[in-house]
Amino acid sequence: MRKIFMGVMAAVAAMTVFSGCEPKRVTYNGPSYLMFSDTLYQCGVRETEDTFNIPVSATKSADYDRTLAVEIIDKESNAVEGKHYRLLSNTVTVKAGELAANVQVVGNYDNISNTDSLGFALHLVVPESEEWDLYGTKAKVVLQKVCPFDIHDFTGYCVVTSTFFSSDNWTGVSTMRLITTDIVEGEENTIVLHDLYYDGYDIKMKFDTEDDMEPLVEMEEQMVATTADAFLGNVHGDGNLMISQPTAYTSYFSSCEDFVLQYVTLNVYDTDGALYGTVGTYVNILEWISDGEAEDLKQQGY
Repeated sequence: MRKIFMGVMAAVAAMTVFSGCEPKRVTYNGPSYLMFSDTLYQCGVRETEDTFNIPVSATKSADYDRTLAVEIIDKESNAVEGKHYRLLSNTVTVKAGELAANVQVVGNYDNISNTDSLGFALHLVVPESEEWDLYGTKAKVVLQKVCPFDIHDFTGYCVVTSTFFSSDNWTGVSTMRLITTDIVEGEENTIVLHDLYYDGYDIKMKFDTEDDMEPLVEMEEQMVATTADAFLGNVHGDGNLMISQPTAYTSYFSSCEDFVLQYVTLNVYDTDGALYGTVGTYVNILEWISDGEAEDLKQQGY
């Protein structure tokens, strides 16, 4: 339940109602409640062990400090306190005259594996008179390990699997391809995928590292083959098979596991630029491997 506090805070926030040219202040006059500001949080666990805040909100301020206990609900948690994370305090204080405070959490980067799916549940101990039954007093915290990005981890040998390779439109015999990738000089966080689907055709891909909690990949529309290469010598439209990344789906990468999950659409255009036809939308999985693993695959014929 996202933004659970939105309705009541719309009333809490001072709103201005205009009557002629004179503003009139409208303030919240309802009951006093205390709660977590939301029911679900994602905590990015980084090498730097940053502190993550879990906000607690009040509908009305008080003229005294309000200190509340914060309990971990063990039966609803698979992360272990003291191993995977720690609370900096098992209490939180909403100070006099204020409407918010933070429960502070620090994750343990070294004790969380790359593939772990961990989380824990918290219970805010609120006086019965200030507990809002509609929203309760629980919050779930998901621990997401955030590994530092290094573009060199996405160069070298790469295994490509794709739903395209199992479709009726694939004319090749292999369901997997071993390719190589390199950094594109002069283009930030960009690599080139050599021979992605067909030999002799390279594709550029860019890593969006602005938000390390949402590591996305971007790709402009490019030529991935000729239609003659792709369709047993048959020429369609202008003869070019184009690959692009549809905006309807999220394509992302993992710095912890060195892979990319990417949605792609294959199109053919007419000589006047109009769409001739769409071949389909497919999912690519790109996984970077060691030189030794690549040599083993080469011996198997890839």
